[in-house]
Amino acid sequence: MIDRLKASACTSILVGKKASMDGSTLISRNEDRHAAIEGKRLIVQPAVSGRQETYVSPYNKLTVPLPESGYKYISMPNSDQTAGPNEENGFNEKNVGESATESIFANEHVLALDPFIKNGLAEDSMTTLVLPYIDSARDGVRYLGELVKKYGSAEGNGVQFNDKDEVWYMEIVTGHQWVAVRIPDDCYAVTGNQTSIQNIDFNDPDNYMWADGIQDFVNDNNLNPDFEGFNFRRIFGTDTEFDRHYNTPRVWYAQKYFNPSLEQDPESSDMQFIRKPEFKITPEDIQFVLGSHYNETKYDPLGTGCEKDKHIYRSISLARTAQSHVLQLRDSDKNGAAAIEWVSLGVPSFCPYVPFFANVNDMDSSYTDVPEKLDLKSAFWMYESLAMLVESHYKEFIQDDIDYRKELSEWAHRKIDEVDKKAVTMSGDELTDYLTKQNAEIVKHYNDKTKELMASLVTKGTELSKLQFVSGQWH
Repeated sequence: MIDRLKASACTSILVGKKASMDGSTLISRNEDRHAAIEGKRLIVQPAVSGRQETYVSPYNKLTVPLPESGYKYISMPNSDQTAGPNEENGFNEKNVGESATESIFANEHVLALDPFIKNGLAEDSMTTLVLPYIDSARDGVRYLGELVKKYGSAEGNGVQFNDKDEVWYMEIVTGHQWVAVRIPDDCYAVTGNQTSIQNIDFNDPDNYMWADGIQDFVNDNNLNPDFEGFNFRRIFGTDTEFDRHYNTPRVWYAQKYFNPSLEQDPESSDMQFIRKPEFKITPEDIQFVLGSHYNETKYDPLGTGCEKDKHIYRSISLARTAQSHVLQLRDSDKNGAAAIEWVSLGVPSFCPYVPFFANVNDMDSSYTDVPEKLDLKSAFWMYESLAMLVESHYKEFIQDDIDYRKELSEWAHRKIDEVDKKAVTMSGDELTDYLTKQNAEIVKHYNDKTKELMASLVTKGTELSKLQFVSGQWH
């Protein structure tokens, strides 16, 4: 399973409701894949009832009888389903969000005692088997924990859940061992492909959850390197040169952004997983970090540093980022349009985050249909093309791209405010139909503006060709 873990390297950011600007809970992640091109769709999965079916994973043949009924939910599956649905993230109709998964690694000592289960629960199946059946973020941890207990885990994964009140992060590190922590309301957390959760308080089940028997597993096998406490990261995680160049610098940069006064070494193994930010966090703050590449530091691969510094650390945003998302859940007791999923296809360094209301019947065809080859009618291909176009003349095009994304973000907030004012007067099918129509209008606006920018950049780019000749220039 190691190859799969390396192929699914992501960065995650979680924010409690008192740490956010408007009281939202926020979970988010870049889905970074092995290949630069891996099509993603955004779809609505309908509610089901009276079903008698068994799920079989195309990836590893995990076999699970499905519940008879399940909630409607939105998700972002792969366009190619041969390796499993890989639905990755979404909201269900109960306004519960899930992002699955952050690939993480455990050390050889714990894996020797509790190895992964070849046909156990893996990333390809996790959203499909969990999101339609949970009623809260805490319930998501419980439900997933029961699946791991019954079927085992095929790989190391970190999973995020949010509802209007709580944000939970769960780490599954071996075949059966896992813990989860509730992110405090006034805090945020960042992780990048490492076992990140630290001290577990087994006397505080309101804020921590864990696999049955995990304390005995650690004690009986002498796995705790510390004289006191239960530091999950130190017991189960890794601390290697690979971590210090591939993983920890991403956490360093994100924490540098949210806590500007904080002085840390990018290669430190002791950075805290959970911190209080120095300011209230917005979706745009998260979007910036997820689209970042050590901007304004010597480590920026698109910057002016020396070649060694520019390539010493793995960036947060990559050319192989299949999609990036921010799941924002506002107060659903006050507004039926509370759940918004911000989606960026292509490379988030260059591509905008499009807001989608989750309580809808369908998605625009530019997001549901992903041809195998380039077609600008597809949002996936359009944004992949935009990213390549901007990076091809980065210095000349980046300001145009920044202006375009800022203008769209301003428009999005005006649109959301407009929708909110009408949505509070609606409920049931009327509300769902209205939000579905609003999503279509949002998509059209973003698609039109993106194609306008691309046309402008192509025109501008023709003047940048090196195949130019001015008569008399040899003098």
